[in-house]
Amino acid sequence: MPRSSALVNILIVTQYFWPEEFRINDLALGLAMRGHRVRVLTGKPNYPSGRFFPGYGFFRRASERYEGIDVVRVPLIPRGRGGGFRLAANYVSFATAATLAAPFRCPGGYDVILVFEPSPITVGIPARVLRAIKRTPVLFWVQDLWPESLEATGAVRRRWLIDLAERLTRFIYRGCDRVLVQSRAFIEPIMRLGVPAERIAYFPNSAEPFYEPIVLPPEAPERKRIPPGFIVMFAGNLGAAQDFGTILAAAELLKHDGGIHVVVLGEGRLSEWVRDEIGKRGLYGRMHLLGRHPVASMPRWFSLADAMLVTLRRETIFEYTIPSKIQSYMACGRAIIAGLDGEGARIVTEAGAGYAVPAEDPQALADAIRALASRTRAERETMGAAGRRYFEQHFDRDMLLRRLEDWMLELRRSRDIASV
Repeated sequence: MPRSSALVNILIVTQYFWPEEFRINDLALGLAMRGHRVRVLTGKPNYPSGRFFPGYGFFRRASERYEGIDVVRVPLIPRGRGGGFRLAANYVSFATAATLAAPFRCPGGYDVILVFEPSPITVGIPARVLRAIKRTPVLFWVQDLWPESLEATGAVRRRWLIDLAERLTRFIYRGCDRVLVQSRAFIEPIMRLGVPAERIAYFPNSAEPFYEPIVLPPEAPERKRIPPGFIVMFAGNLGAAQDFGTILAAAELLKHDGGIHVVVLGEGRLSEWVRDEIGKRGLYGRMHLLGRHPVASMPRWFSLADAMLVTLRRETIFEYTIPSKIQSYMACGRAIIAGLDGEGARIVTEAGAGYAVPAEDPQALADAIRALASRTRAERETMGAAGRRYFEQHFDRDMLLRRLEDWMLELRRSRDIASV
């Protein structure tokens, strides 16, 4: 990894960090490997299980080192089963603890503060406080739009709470020096909250370097878990946003199509419901739940799939989003079936990486799976290769790290000039 000629002292604020599996882990490693000094302010790991990871506790392991990165952890209330009250307590407890502890636990000066926000927006509160205290510019990397994501997932239904979330979001965005968005479609909604266009920049997700096309040896243990036939594989969270009702309905429509199997890698709030529905719908032997596996093992599993599956519910907010699994699928050179609308569907279609069909349309999804199954292996590999080329052109990790470095250096120069 090349070292940057101009090094930056960076504080990353994120509620989630290693050993939790989020893209911010790789970004932090990439910046550190390029020679920058990186410190991370985060919480105690408890996602997705809702319980503290082994070795961690409310007061245990308040600081540690991860691959040369200083990690400062503040206590929080674990998310538990992810119910409304418990989730709110999880969000508020991290924001409160990080805001109170940051000035003391993260001493010294920083050139920039980078905030990673996949939800909740409250992660921006400690960053805004630190900006005021340390006069440090803030880059806020938006993964989920608030308050839109609250409404779309049904997490909050009371209008006054949604209005409160919107006011908080407006306050945080306006206090940032640059707002980075993972999808170009995020720009207009953020501008509507009063952020000037010149302070918003497109910064999509990449994928960890281990996401690449591979061929497993015949004796690989993963092969024993995959049934013979045409394999459609879903990898990721089993939550409300992923619209497993449509996946199940499509699997029912394919139940009598010889040799088509849906394999699911991952867990989530809906795991038990999905398992029960498989039984009720008679999908045993056609739909396979293989559980959660280390993220670094994903390319091995992907290599055994004929097509990778990504789905989202039909909500305006999800039309704006680029699910990060799309980058992972493309990086591994796999053909993609996308049951979603908006930006994610546009990218899959524009890349020629597979088929995109409307969200919440089981028949269209089943038809797309049948259509891809009817294509030759060579044709599917051509689609996967097109996706890989698109990834290299638009989502390459080093290219994006260089872009981020340029913004950080620009903000540091602006701050230094203003302080003269």
